[in-house]
Amino acid sequence: MTMKQWLFHHQNQSQRMAFAGVFAILLPIFFPHLFRPLGRASPSLFSEWVAPRPRHLPLLKAASNRHIPIRQQSELWAPLPDQGWKACNEPTTVSSLPAHSQGYIQVFLDGGLNQQRMGVCDAVAVAMILNATLVVPHLDLNPVWQDSRYLIVKEPPREYAWSTREYYATGIRPTRIKTAPVHASAQWYQENVLPVLQSYGIVAIAPFSHRLAFDQLPTHLQRLRCKVNFEALAFVRDVKVLGDLIVNRLRNTHHQALGSELRENIDGSGHEGSGKYVVLHLRFDKDMAAHSACDFGGGKTEKLALAKYRQVLWQGRVLNSQFTDNELRSQGRCPLTPEEIGLLLAALGFSNNTRLYLASHKVYGGEARIATLKQLFPLMEDKKTLASADELAKVEGKASLLAAVDYYVSLKSDIFISASPGNMHNALVGHRAYLNSKTIRPNMVLLGPLFLNKSMVWPDFEAAVLNGHRNRQGQIRLRKEKQSIFTYPAPDCMCKS
Repeated sequence: MTMKQWLFHHQNQSQRMAFAGVFAILLPIFFPHLFRPLGRASPSLFSEWVAPRPRHLPLLKAASNRHIPIRQQSELWAPLPDQGWKACNEPTTVSSLPAHSQGYIQVFLDGGLNQQRMGVCDAVAVAMILNATLVVPHLDLNPVWQDSRYLIVKEPPREYAWSTREYYATGIRPTRIKTAPVHASAQWYQENVLPVLQSYGIVAIAPFSHRLAFDQLPTHLQRLRCKVNFEALAFVRDVKVLGDLIVNRLRNTHHQALGSELRENIDGSGHEGSGKYVVLHLRFDKDMAAHSACDFGGGKTEKLALAKYRQVLWQGRVLNSQFTDNELRSQGRCPLTPEEIGLLLAALGFSNNTRLYLASHKVYGGEARIATLKQLFPLMEDKKTLASADELAKVEGKASLLAAVDYYVSLKSDIFISASPGNMHNALVGHRAYLNSKTIRPNMVLLGPLFLNKSMVWPDFEAAVLNGHRNRQGQIRLRKEKQSIFTYPAPDCMCKS
Protein backbone atom coordinates (compact mmCIF):
# COMPACT_ATOMS: atom_id res chain seq x y z
CA MET A 1 0.00 0.00 0.00
CA THR A 2 1.40 3.40 -1.02
CA MET A 3 1.52 6.35 1.36
CA LYS A 4 -1.28 8.04 -0.64
CA GLN A 5 -3.47 4.94 -0.40
CA TRP A 6 -2.77 4.63 3.32
CA LEU A 7 -3.74 8.26 3.94
CA PHE A 8 -6.95 7.83 1.92
CA HIS A 9 -7.85 4.64 3.85
CA HIS A 10 -7.04 6.25 7.20
CA GLN A 11 -9.16 9.33 6.34
CA ASN A 12 -12.17 7.17 5.39
CA GLN A 13 -11.81 5.13 8.57
CA SER A 14 -11.74 8.30 10.67
CA GLN A 15 -14.85 9.58 8.91
CA ARG A 16 -16.67 6.29 9.53
CA MET A 17 -15.72 6.38 13.22
CA ALA A 18 -16.90 9.98 13.51
CA PHE A 19 -20.20 9.10 11.82
CA ALA A 20 -20.63 6.13 14.17
CA GLY A 21 -20.01 8.39 17.15
CA VAL A 22 -22.59 10.93 15.98
CA PHE A 23 -25.07 8.10 15.32
CA ALA A 24 -24.53 6.73 18.84
CA ILE A 25 -25.18 10.18 20.31
CA LEU A 26 -28.32 10.78 18.25
CA LEU A 27 -29.74 7.27 18.63
CA PRO A 28 -31.37 7.94 22.05
CA ILE A 29 -33.04 11.03 20.58
CA PHE A 30 -34.61 9.29 17.60
CA PHE A 31 -35.25 5.96 19.35
CA PRO A 32 -35.75 6.81 23.07
CA HIS A 33 -37.77 3.65 23.74
CA LEU A 34 -34.60 1.59 23.33
CA PHE A 35 -32.98 3.32 26.31
CA ARG A 36 -35.83 3.65 28.76
CA PRO A 37 -35.28 2.05 32.18
CA LEU A 38 -37.26 -1.01 33.00
CA GLY A 39 -40.69 -0.49 34.44
CA ARG A 40 -43.65 -2.75 33.85
CA ALA A 41 -42.56 -3.20 30.25
CA SER A 42 -40.39 -5.60 28.29
CA PRO A 43 -36.62 -5.05 28.43
CA SER A 44 -35.17 -2.62 25.90
CA LEU A 45 -32.71 -3.63 23.19
CA PHE A 46 -29.79 -2.24 25.17
CA SER A 47 -31.02 -3.30 28.60
CA GLU A 48 -28.76 -4.70 31.32
CA TRP A 49 -31.32 -7.44 31.75
CA VAL A 50 -32.30 -10.28 29.45
CA ALA A 51 -35.54 -12.07 30.24
CA PRO A 52 -34.61 -15.48 31.64
CA ARG A 53 -36.41 -18.62 30.71
CA PRO A 54 -38.44 -20.32 33.45
CA ARG A 55 -36.02 -21.84 35.96
CA HIS A 56 -38.45 -24.51 37.17
CA LEU A 57 -40.03 -25.60 33.91
CA PRO A 58 -41.17 -29.12 34.99
CA LEU A 59 -42.91 -27.68 38.06
CA LEU A 60 -44.38 -24.86 35.99
CA LYS A 61 -45.84 -27.26 33.43
CA ALA A 62 -47.36 -29.43 36.16
CA ALA A 63 -48.75 -26.42 38.01
CA SER A 64 -50.37 -25.12 34.83
CA ASN A 65 -52.38 -28.36 34.61
CA ARG A 66 -53.09 -28.65 38.32
CA HIS A 67 -56.39 -29.97 39.66
CA ILE A 68 -57.32 -28.83 43.15
CA PRO A 69 -59.87 -30.86 45.13
CA ILE A 70 -62.97 -28.98 46.24
CA ARG A 71 -62.28 -29.75 49.89
CA GLN A 72 -58.79 -28.26 49.68
CA GLN A 73 -60.16 -25.08 48.10
CA SER A 74 -62.83 -24.77 50.78
CA GLU A 75 -60.27 -25.14 53.57
CA LEU A 76 -57.93 -22.65 51.94
CA TRP A 77 -60.55 -19.91 51.62
CA ALA A 78 -62.21 -20.54 54.98
CA PRO A 79 -61.68 -17.68 57.46
CA LEU A 80 -59.48 -18.24 60.48
CA PRO A 81 -61.29 -19.76 63.46
CA ASP A 82 -61.45 -17.82 66.72
CA GLN A 83 -58.01 -18.18 68.30
CA GLY A 84 -59.02 -16.88 71.70
CA TRP A 85 -57.33 -13.50 71.29
CA LYS A 86 -58.97 -10.11 70.83
CA ALA A 87 -58.02 -6.46 71.05
CA CYS A 88 -57.75 -5.29 74.65
CA ASN A 89 -60.55 -2.83 75.33
CA GLU A 90 -60.36 -2.92 79.10
CA PRO A 91 -59.04 0.34 80.60
CA THR A 92 -55.56 0.13 82.05
CA THR A 93 -54.42 1.81 85.23
CA VAL A 94 -52.86 5.16 84.32
CA SER A 95 -51.42 7.53 86.87
CA SER A 96 -53.25 10.84 87.05
CA LEU A 97 -52.15 13.27 84.36
CA PRO A 98 -51.12 16.88 85.05
CA ALA A 99 -53.77 19.45 84.24
CA HIS A 100 -51.71 21.22 81.55
CA SER A 101 -49.49 20.12 78.68
CA GLN A 102 -45.75 20.63 79.16
CA GLY A 103 -45.42 21.98 75.62
CA TYR A 104 -45.31 20.86 72.00
CA ILE A 105 -43.43 17.95 70.42
CA GLN A 106 -42.64 17.80 66.72
CA VAL A 107 -41.27 14.80 64.86
CA PHE A 108 -40.06 14.93 61.27
CA LEU A 109 -40.66 11.53 59.71
CA ASP A 110 -38.75 10.12 56.77
CA GLY A 111 -38.96 6.83 54.94
CA GLY A 112 -41.88 5.12 53.29
CA LEU A 113 -45.51 4.87 54.25
CA ASN A 114 -45.14 2.20 56.91
CA GLN A 115 -42.06 3.72 58.53
CA GLN A 116 -43.95 6.98 58.88
CA ARG A 117 -46.98 5.15 60.23
CA MET A 118 -44.93 3.50 62.99
CA GLY A 119 -43.26 6.84 63.69
CA VAL A 120 -46.62 8.50 64.32
CA CYS A 121 -47.61 5.72 66.73
CA ASP A 122 -44.35 6.07 68.65
CA ALA A 123 -44.68 9.86 68.70
CA VAL A 124 -48.10 9.64 70.34
CA ALA A 125 -46.60 7.43 73.05
CA VAL A 126 -43.63 9.77 73.58
CA ALA A 127 -46.03 12.71 73.89
CA MET A 128 -47.86 10.85 76.62
CA ILE A 129 -44.60 9.96 78.38
CA LEU A 130 -43.77 13.68 78.54
CA ASN A 131 -47.35 14.93 78.91
CA ALA A 132 -46.87 17.02 75.79
CA THR A 133 -49.01 17.98 72.81
CA LEU A 134 -47.95 16.25 69.60
CA VAL A 135 -47.75 18.22 66.37
CA VAL A 136 -48.25 15.92 63.37
CA PRO A 137 -49.00 17.54 60.02
CA HIS A 138 -51.34 15.89 57.53
CA LEU A 139 -52.61 13.32 60.04
CA ASP A 140 -56.06 11.89 59.44
CA LEU A 141 -57.65 10.34 62.51
CA ASN A 142 -60.52 7.90 62.66
CA PRO A 143 -63.70 9.54 64.04
CA VAL A 144 -63.80 6.92 66.82
CA TRP A 145 -60.54 8.37 68.16
CA GLN A 146 -62.03 10.84 70.61
CA ASP A 147 -59.99 10.66 73.77
CA SER A 148 -59.28 14.05 75.30
CA ARG A 149 -56.36 12.69 77.31
CA TYR A 150 -54.18 12.59 74.18
CA LEU A 151 -53.56 16.00 72.64
CA ILE A 152 -52.78 15.96 68.91
CA VAL A 153 -52.72 19.04 66.70
CA LYS A 154 -51.81 19.60 63.07
CA GLU A 155 -49.72 22.71 63.66
CA PRO A 156 -48.20 24.50 66.67
CA PRO A 157 -49.54 27.83 67.98
CA ARG A 158 -48.56 31.00 66.15
CA GLU A 159 -45.76 31.81 68.61
CA TYR A 160 -43.98 28.60 67.53
CA ALA A 161 -44.55 29.00 63.79
CA TRP A 162 -40.78 29.35 63.32
CA SER A 163 -40.27 25.69 64.33
CA THR A 164 -40.09 24.05 60.90
CA ARG A 165 -38.03 21.38 59.18
CA GLU A 166 -36.26 24.12 57.19
CA TYR A 167 -35.38 26.00 60.39
CA TYR A 168 -33.63 22.97 61.86
CA ALA A 169 -31.82 22.19 58.61
CA THR A 170 -29.93 25.50 58.57
CA GLY A 171 -28.04 25.32 61.85
CA ILE A 172 -27.65 23.91 65.35
CA ARG A 173 -30.81 24.68 67.30
CA PRO A 174 -31.26 24.26 71.06
CA THR A 175 -34.82 23.00 70.57
CA ARG A 176 -33.79 20.10 68.35
CA ILE A 177 -33.03 16.63 69.73
CA LYS A 178 -30.92 14.71 67.21
CA THR A 179 -29.28 12.18 69.54
CA ALA A 180 -32.26 9.98 70.40
CA PRO A 181 -30.91 6.41 70.31
CA VAL A 182 -32.67 3.65 68.43
CA HIS A 183 -35.25 1.98 70.71
CA ALA A 184 -34.77 4.55 73.48
CA SER A 185 -36.47 3.96 76.83
CA ALA A 186 -39.16 6.10 78.40
CA GLN A 187 -36.61 7.14 81.02
CA TRP A 188 -34.27 8.46 78.31
CA TYR A 189 -37.00 10.81 77.06
CA GLN A 190 -37.76 12.01 80.57
CA GLU A 191 -34.09 12.74 81.27
CA ASN A 192 -33.05 14.21 77.90
CA VAL A 193 -36.11 15.68 76.21
CA LEU A 194 -38.30 16.88 79.06
CA PRO A 195 -35.80 19.55 80.28
CA VAL A 196 -35.63 21.07 76.77
CA LEU A 197 -39.41 20.98 76.52
CA GLN A 198 -39.80 22.74 79.85
CA SER A 199 -37.23 25.40 78.92
CA TYR A 200 -38.49 26.32 75.45
CA GLY A 201 -42.09 25.09 75.33
CA ILE A 202 -41.40 23.16 72.11
CA VAL A 203 -38.97 20.46 71.02
CA ALA A 204 -38.30 18.80 67.66
CA ILE A 205 -37.01 15.22 67.56
CA ALA A 206 -35.27 14.29 64.32
CA PRO A 207 -34.41 11.69 63.26
CA PHE A 208 -37.23 9.77 64.87
CA SER A 209 -37.59 6.42 63.07
CA HIS A 210 -37.49 3.48 65.51
CA ARG A 211 -36.71 5.80 68.43
CA LEU A 212 -38.90 4.13 71.08
CA ALA A 213 -38.23 0.75 72.68
CA PHE A 214 -40.57 -2.22 72.37
CA ASP A 215 -39.65 -3.60 75.79
CA GLN A 216 -39.96 -2.44 79.40
CA LEU A 217 -42.73 0.06 78.70
CA PRO A 218 -45.90 0.31 80.80
CA THR A 219 -48.87 -1.66 79.50
CA HIS A 220 -50.95 1.45 78.86
CA LEU A 221 -48.26 2.88 76.57
CA GLN A 222 -47.99 -0.33 74.56
CA ARG A 223 -51.75 -0.47 74.10
CA LEU A 224 -51.83 3.19 73.18
CA ARG A 225 -49.35 2.57 70.34
CA CYS A 226 -51.48 -0.30 69.07
CA LYS A 227 -54.71 1.67 69.38
CA VAL A 228 -53.23 4.47 67.31
CA ASN A 229 -51.90 2.07 64.68
CA PHE A 230 -54.77 -0.38 64.34
CA GLU A 231 -57.77 1.81 65.21
CA ALA A 232 -57.05 5.55 65.16
CA LEU A 233 -55.03 6.16 62.01
CA ALA A 234 -57.15 6.39 58.88
CA PHE A 235 -56.21 6.94 55.26
CA VAL A 236 -57.26 10.13 53.51
CA ARG A 237 -60.50 10.12 51.53
CA ASP A 238 -58.87 9.73 48.10
CA VAL A 239 -57.15 6.54 49.22
CA LYS A 240 -60.29 5.07 50.78
CA VAL A 241 -62.49 5.90 47.78
CA LEU A 242 -60.07 4.32 45.32
CA GLY A 243 -59.39 1.40 47.66
CA ASP A 244 -63.10 0.64 48.05
CA LEU A 245 -63.58 0.86 44.30
CA ILE A 246 -60.81 -1.70 43.72
CA VAL A 247 -62.09 -4.01 46.47
CA ASN A 248 -65.62 -3.90 45.05
CA ARG A 249 -64.39 -4.74 41.57
CA LEU A 250 -62.30 -7.62 42.89
CA ARG A 251 -65.29 -9.01 44.75
CA ASN A 252 -67.59 -8.57 41.76
CA THR A 253 -66.90 -11.78 39.86
CA HIS A 254 -68.42 -10.46 36.65
CA HIS A 255 -66.58 -7.15 36.60
CA GLN A 256 -64.56 -6.66 33.44
CA ALA A 257 -61.61 -4.38 34.04
CA LEU A 258 -60.72 -2.39 30.96
CA GLY A 259 -62.29 -4.88 28.56
CA SER A 260 -60.70 -8.07 29.91
CA GLU A 261 -62.26 -10.99 28.07
CA LEU A 262 -61.01 -13.52 30.59
CA ARG A 263 -63.41 -12.29 33.23
CA GLU A 264 -66.39 -13.32 31.15
CA ASN A 265 -65.62 -16.96 31.89
CA ILE A 266 -65.43 -16.74 35.67
CA ASP A 267 -67.88 -19.01 37.41
CA GLY A 268 -69.43 -16.79 40.05
CA SER A 269 -70.54 -19.83 42.04
CA GLY A 270 -67.06 -21.37 42.14
CA HIS A 271 -65.89 -23.18 45.22
CA GLU A 272 -63.36 -20.46 45.99
CA GLY A 273 -66.28 -18.41 47.17
CA SER A 274 -68.04 -15.75 45.20
CA GLY A 275 -66.24 -12.46 45.52
CA LYS A 276 -63.17 -13.67 47.41
CA TYR A 277 -59.69 -12.53 46.50
CA VAL A 278 -56.09 -12.91 47.64
CA VAL A 279 -53.45 -10.18 47.67
CA LEU A 280 -49.86 -10.94 46.72
CA HIS A 281 -47.39 -8.33 47.90
CA LEU A 282 -44.56 -8.81 45.43
CA ARG A 283 -41.44 -6.91 46.35
CA PHE A 284 -38.90 -7.70 43.65
CA ASP A 285 -37.27 -4.39 42.84
CA LYS A 286 -33.70 -3.75 41.76
CA ASP A 287 -32.56 -2.75 45.26
CA MET A 288 -33.75 -6.05 46.72
CA ALA A 289 -32.36 -8.13 43.86
CA ALA A 290 -28.96 -6.46 44.15
CA HIS A 291 -28.77 -6.54 47.94
CA SER A 292 -29.65 -10.24 48.09
CA ALA A 293 -26.60 -11.14 45.93
CA CYS A 294 -28.60 -14.06 44.53
CA ASP A 295 -28.71 -15.32 40.95
CA PHE A 296 -32.07 -14.78 39.26
CA GLY A 297 -31.33 -16.41 35.91
CA GLY A 298 -30.50 -13.30 33.89
CA GLY A 299 -27.04 -14.53 32.93
CA LYS A 300 -23.66 -12.83 33.23
CA THR A 301 -25.04 -9.48 32.08
CA GLU A 302 -27.52 -9.36 34.94
CA LYS A 303 -24.93 -10.54 37.48
CA LEU A 304 -22.48 -7.82 36.45
CA ALA A 305 -25.17 -5.14 36.42
CA LEU A 306 -26.40 -6.05 39.91
CA ALA A 307 -22.83 -6.28 41.23
CA LYS A 308 -22.10 -2.78 39.90
CA TYR A 309 -25.34 -1.47 41.36
CA ARG A 310 -24.45 -3.08 44.70
CA GLN A 311 -21.04 -1.41 44.64
CA VAL A 312 -22.50 2.04 43.90
CA LEU A 313 -25.23 1.88 46.56
CA TRP A 314 -23.48 0.02 49.38
CA GLN A 315 -19.79 0.24 48.40
CA GLY A 316 -19.59 -3.54 48.45
CA ARG A 317 -20.67 -3.77 52.10
CA VAL A 318 -23.25 -6.50 51.49
CA LEU A 319 -22.92 -9.54 53.74
CA ASN A 320 -24.52 -11.94 51.25
CA SER A 321 -21.82 -11.21 48.65
CA GLN A 322 -19.41 -13.59 50.35
CA PHE A 323 -21.71 -16.58 49.82
CA THR A 324 -22.55 -18.56 46.69
CA ASP A 325 -26.06 -18.62 45.27
CA ASN A 326 -26.52 -22.23 46.40
CA GLU A 327 -25.45 -21.35 49.94
CA LEU A 328 -27.86 -18.42 50.10
CA ARG A 329 -30.78 -20.41 48.69
CA SER A 330 -30.18 -23.39 50.96
CA GLN A 331 -30.51 -20.99 53.91
CA GLY A 332 -33.66 -19.35 52.53
CA ARG A 333 -31.95 -15.98 52.08
CA CYS A 334 -33.00 -15.27 48.49
CA PRO A 335 -36.22 -13.39 47.73
CA LEU A 336 -38.79 -15.41 45.83
CA THR A 337 -39.03 -14.59 42.13
CA PRO A 338 -42.46 -14.08 40.56
CA GLU A 339 -42.15 -17.57 39.09
CA GLU A 340 -41.39 -19.09 42.50
CA ILE A 341 -44.15 -17.27 44.37
CA GLY A 342 -46.54 -18.41 41.63
CA LEU A 343 -45.52 -22.03 42.15
CA LEU A 344 -45.94 -21.60 45.91
CA LEU A 345 -49.46 -20.23 45.49
CA ALA A 346 -50.36 -23.05 43.10
CA ALA A 347 -49.07 -25.69 45.53
CA LEU A 348 -51.05 -24.11 48.38
CA GLY A 349 -54.24 -24.66 46.39
CA PHE A 350 -54.94 -21.44 44.52
CA SER A 351 -56.45 -22.30 41.14
CA ASN A 352 -56.15 -20.51 37.81
CA ASN A 353 -59.56 -18.92 38.50
CA THR A 354 -58.23 -17.17 41.59
CA ARG A 355 -58.80 -13.44 41.77
CA LEU A 356 -55.30 -12.32 42.67
CA TYR A 357 -54.43 -8.67 43.32
CA LEU A 358 -50.79 -7.76 42.78
CA ALA A 359 -49.58 -5.15 45.26
CA SER A 360 -46.30 -3.99 43.83
CA HIS A 361 -44.52 -0.81 42.77
CA LYS A 362 -41.86 -1.89 40.30
CA VAL A 363 -40.77 -5.39 39.38
CA TYR A 364 -37.16 -5.78 38.30
CA GLY A 365 -37.46 -7.04 34.74
CA GLY A 366 -40.93 -5.69 34.09
CA GLU A 367 -43.64 -7.69 32.35
CA ALA A 368 -41.21 -10.32 31.10
CA ARG A 369 -40.26 -11.19 34.68
CA ILE A 370 -43.86 -11.74 35.79
CA ALA A 371 -44.94 -13.63 32.66
CA THR A 372 -44.86 -17.02 34.42
CA LEU A 373 -46.92 -15.66 37.31
CA LYS A 374 -49.54 -14.46 34.83
CA GLN A 375 -49.47 -17.84 33.14
CA LEU A 376 -50.45 -19.51 36.42
CA PHE A 377 -52.95 -16.80 37.42
CA PRO A 378 -54.48 -15.26 34.27
CA LEU A 379 -56.97 -13.25 36.35
CA MET A 380 -54.21 -11.36 38.15
CA GLU A 381 -55.04 -7.68 38.61
CA ASP A 382 -53.42 -4.52 39.91
CA LYS A 383 -54.40 -0.88 40.34
CA LYS A 384 -54.00 -0.05 36.67
CA THR A 385 -56.14 -2.93 35.40
CA LEU A 386 -58.93 -2.34 37.90
CA ALA A 387 -59.16 1.44 37.78
CA SER A 388 -59.19 3.90 34.91
CA ALA A 389 -56.65 6.66 34.40
CA ASP A 390 -59.18 9.21 35.65
CA GLU A 391 -59.84 7.17 38.80
CA LEU A 392 -56.09 6.89 39.46
CA ALA A 393 -55.35 10.55 38.74
CA LYS A 394 -55.31 11.72 42.38
CA VAL A 395 -52.70 9.13 43.45
CA GLU A 396 -50.70 8.66 40.26
CA GLY A 397 -47.02 9.48 40.69
CA LYS A 398 -47.33 9.70 44.49
CA ALA A 399 -45.48 6.73 45.97
CA SER A 400 -46.93 6.96 49.48
CA LEU A 401 -50.52 7.24 48.24
CA LEU A 402 -50.04 4.32 45.84
CA ALA A 403 -48.60 2.25 48.68
CA ALA A 404 -51.52 3.30 50.89
CA VAL A 405 -54.01 2.03 48.29
CA ASP A 406 -52.21 -1.32 48.20
CA TYR A 407 -52.22 -1.44 52.01
CA TYR A 408 -55.95 -0.70 52.12
CA VAL A 409 -56.81 -3.37 49.52
CA SER A 410 -54.50 -5.86 51.26
CA LEU A 411 -56.10 -5.26 54.64
CA LYS A 412 -59.57 -5.94 53.21
CA SER A 413 -58.56 -9.15 51.42
CA ASP A 414 -59.60 -12.67 52.38
CA ILE A 415 -55.99 -13.86 52.26
CA PHE A 416 -52.71 -11.94 52.18
CA ILE A 417 -49.28 -13.28 51.25
CA SER A 418 -45.99 -11.45 50.85
CA ALA A 419 -43.16 -12.78 48.71
CA SER A 420 -40.46 -11.41 51.01
CA PRO A 421 -40.05 -9.61 54.35
CA GLY A 422 -40.11 -5.83 54.49
CA ASN A 423 -41.93 -2.89 56.05
CA MET A 424 -45.20 -3.53 54.19
CA HIS A 425 -45.08 -7.23 55.04
CA ASN A 426 -44.39 -6.57 58.73
CA ALA A 427 -47.08 -3.91 59.04
CA LEU A 428 -49.79 -6.02 57.41
CA VAL A 429 -48.86 -9.21 59.29
CA GLY A 430 -49.44 -7.36 62.57
CA HIS A 431 -52.57 -5.51 61.46
CA ARG A 432 -54.21 -8.66 60.10
CA ALA A 433 -53.25 -10.60 63.25
CA TYR A 434 -55.01 -7.89 65.27
CA LEU A 435 -58.12 -8.48 63.11
CA ASN A 436 -57.74 -12.30 63.05
CA SER A 437 -57.42 -12.33 59.25
CA LYS A 438 -55.71 -15.08 57.27
CA THR A 439 -52.13 -14.25 56.31
CA ILE A 440 -49.77 -16.78 54.73
CA ARG A 441 -46.09 -16.43 55.61
CA PRO A 442 -43.81 -18.21 53.11
CA ASN A 443 -41.42 -20.67 54.74
CA MET A 444 -38.23 -19.41 53.12
CA VAL A 445 -35.99 -21.99 54.80
CA LEU A 446 -38.15 -24.76 53.34
CA LEU A 447 -38.61 -23.22 49.89
CA GLY A 448 -34.94 -22.46 49.20
CA PRO A 449 -33.80 -26.11 49.13
CA LEU A 450 -37.00 -27.18 47.34
CA PHE A 451 -36.27 -24.84 44.43
CA LEU A 452 -32.62 -25.95 44.36
CA ASN A 453 -33.74 -29.56 43.79
CA LYS A 454 -34.04 -29.72 39.99
CA SER A 455 -35.34 -33.30 40.10
CA MET A 456 -38.32 -32.36 42.29
CA VAL A 457 -41.65 -33.56 40.87
CA TRP A 458 -44.94 -31.73 41.40
CA PRO A 459 -46.63 -34.16 43.85
CA ASP A 460 -43.58 -34.07 46.14
CA PHE A 461 -43.26 -30.29 45.87
CA GLU A 462 -46.97 -29.79 46.56
CA ALA A 463 -46.91 -32.09 49.60
CA ALA A 464 -43.81 -30.40 51.04
CA VAL A 465 -45.34 -26.93 50.59
CA LEU A 466 -48.65 -27.90 52.20
CA ASN A 467 -46.98 -29.57 55.18
CA GLY A 468 -44.56 -26.67 55.63
CA HIS A 469 -47.29 -24.02 55.71
CA ARG A 470 -50.04 -25.58 57.82
CA ASN A 471 -49.11 -23.42 60.81
CA ARG A 472 -48.14 -20.31 58.84
CA GLN A 473 -51.58 -19.00 57.86
CA GLY A 474 -52.29 -16.34 60.45
CA GLN A 475 -51.95 -18.25 63.70
CA ILE A 476 -51.16 -15.84 66.55
CA ARG A 477 -47.46 -15.67 67.38
CA LEU A 478 -46.53 -14.10 70.70
CA ARG A 479 -44.04 -11.27 70.59
CA LYS A 480 -40.53 -12.04 71.76
CA GLU A 481 -38.05 -9.61 73.28
CA LYS A 482 -36.98 -6.80 70.90
CA GLN A 483 -39.65 -7.73 68.35
CA SER A 484 -42.07 -5.06 67.15
CA ILE A 485 -45.54 -4.82 68.69
CA PHE A 486 -46.71 -3.58 65.30
CA THR A 487 -45.82 -6.97 63.78
CA TYR A 488 -46.60 -9.09 66.86
CA PRO A 489 -49.40 -7.32 68.78
CA ALA A 490 -49.98 -10.22 71.18
CA PRO A 491 -49.75 -10.33 74.14
CA ASP A 492 -49.05 -6.61 74.71
CA CYS A 493 -52.09 -5.31 72.82
CA MET A 494 -54.33 -8.36 72.68
CA CYS A 495 -56.07 -10.16 75.52
CA LYS A 496 -57.15 -13.76 75.95
CA SER A 497 -60.91 -13.96 75.53
